[in-house]
Amino acid sequence: MRCALKHHRKVLAITRSSYHLRGPRMIDTMKLEQICREAGHMALGRWPGAGHALESWDKTPGSPVCQADLEVDAFLKRELSHLLPAAGWLSEETADHAGRLDKSLIWLVDPIDGTRDFIRGRTGWAVSVSLISSGRPLLGTLVAPARDEVWSAVAGKGAWLNGERLVASKRTRFAGARVPADSLAKEDRDLVTVDKPNSIALRVAMVADDRADLVATLRWGYEWDIGAAALIAREAGASVTDAFGQPLAYNKRDPRAFGLLVSAPGIHIEAVERLAERATRLAPE
Repeated sequence: MRCALKHHRKVLAITRSSYHLRGPRMIDTMKLEQICREAGHMALGRWPGAGHALESWDKTPGSPVCQADLEVDAFLKRELSHLLPAAGWLSEETADHAGRLDKSLIWLVDPIDGTRDFIRGRTGWAVSVSLISSGRPLLGTLVAPARDEVWSAVAGKGAWLNGERLVASKRTRFAGARVPADSLAKEDRDLVTVDKPNSIALRVAMVADDRADLVATLRWGYEWDIGAAALIAREAGASVTDAFGQPLAYNKRDPRAFGLLVSAPGIHIEAVERLAERATRLAPE
């Protein structure tokens, strides 16, 4: 597999003026990709789809976790903290600590996004890592080893899949838009379903790769689910907002947002309008 980061610099400089650090800091993006690949290889070594036995349980009803989640999380925390000691940490599988709110940089991690597919031996899962700077994604990497895919993005530089530059869907007609979904609500039957991985990050990435035109959710979601994928989609040219069409923010005290909407720019306004009544009805007061 060709290097997913070959089209941009191997080292990314983070300066005090841009990102509020004391003096310059260097991020070795090649090292970041290596760490994420190793995390993916570690998960693959536990994946039932490759014939491995796996211990899993529910953290809360309907929220599965497995031993691989915890192992990959521990590995990423150790390696990423060494790569950039100044950064805070927010991960699905680590207890949250308020100290991250004082950090201008944080690592945002979902060690295995799409745990249900992982546990069932399906390929729709990925390791998701992003670096957040002052509430905005700066770097994003998704590794989906069961699909032989490495997705990456750098803010302002572009997005890549296995080394090839990504260009998002350019669809301009809402009817007929491709949606990764098992089924559609009655009011959305003018859309077209395509393959749906369990990983929301991979679904968002599908828009970045022009495999889908629209991804929308109308529920509470967490920053770690979408940090990397949202940057990949945006850098590929997609429109990325919450369910109400508002910009996403990261490293908030409450790391949740209601709804996600990622689409071809030409259908985004119509998508917001289509979802508006449902989003208003389902959103908390």
